[in-house]
Amino acid sequence: MVTSAPRVVVLGGGSFGTAMASHIANKKTQLEVHMLIRDPLVCQSINENHRNCKYFPEHKLPDNVIASTDPKSALSDADYCLHAVPVQFSSAFIEGIAEYVDPSLPFISLSKGLELNTLRMMSQIIPRSLRNPRQPFVALSGPSFALELMNKLPTAMVVASKDKKLANAAQQLLASSYLRISTSSDVTGVEIAGALKNVLAIAAGIVEGMNLGNNSMAALVAQGCSEIRWLATKMGAKPTTITGLSGTGDIMLTCFVNLSRNRTVGVRLGSGEKLDDILSSMNQVAEGVSTAGAVIALAQKYNVKMPVLTAVARIVDNELTPKKAVSELMNLPQVEEV
Repeated sequence: MVTSAPRVVVLGGGSFGTAMASHIANKKTQLEVHMLIRDPLVCQSINENHRNCKYFPEHKLPDNVIASTDPKSALSDADYCLHAVPVQFSSAFIEGIAEYVDPSLPFISLSKGLELNTLRMMSQIIPRSLRNPRQPFVALSGPSFALELMNKLPTAMVVASKDKKLANAAQQLLASSYLRISTSSDVTGVEIAGALKNVLAIAAGIVEGMNLGNNSMAALVAQGCSEIRWLATKMGAKPTTITGLSGTGDIMLTCFVNLSRNRTVGVRLGSGEKLDDILSSMNQVAEGVSTAGAVIALAQKYNVKMPVLTAVARIVDNELTPKKAVSELMNLPQVEEV
């Protein structure tokens, strides 16, 4: 175990990576938190003004957050690596820094989603991109808007790892007076729930954008939760994970709160905007759009019926209008609840 203050590196300079870097640095002032960032302007803004000019221009970051565009210096002697690069860019990003990554460096993944063509989760993408099947891995997930973490509002999350000791170490690293961390061994459950809730949030947004009312919103989200549970359990997840923080907890936040990017995409689709126009106007990545494409393939692979989540995929692919999707869902055969 690390006896002196551990050295932490955060990959990615987006809102959540910044919030976690700030959180860890605030916890231990003697600790250096290094952020590896591609954008030289954001890098400069963090080092000179202690602000992320792109995502949190109003929040001052602790002085012990240090940004760099150089992977070698950021990763040297790191004890923990927090991965906060969007899923669809992760393979290429990690391959580009692989030579500087120690084979025993634990990766704590903050990214939620599935790689579009391969259907891989982060627990598969990271070891594969590093060409090290034994790279220590932890998934961090749960209902957690970056802005609220930055404002030190009470938050609870889950760390999942097959290695119990590593999960406990990650818990120690991250837990604070305003961030509760539970541990889990169910990496698949935590990752699948985290990925698919973004797709469900698009569906919830569509219902909102079409003004279909509260009854339909509740029905849709309940059905979506069931679909996520069916698929996750077929993939080997525990049903209790899906009803916990990383499942139901994160689903509630992402589906019912206006801050959610994925829900915003849905609201705009539901009110008739074109997906391309929505995406080109957004500052941040909505992971649910790419992950939706993986849903149809997963449903087929595991032979699970997922009418709500596959409808989102078809709307995103322009095969179905939101209006037609609602009519299809309402006309499905009346069944016994499972």
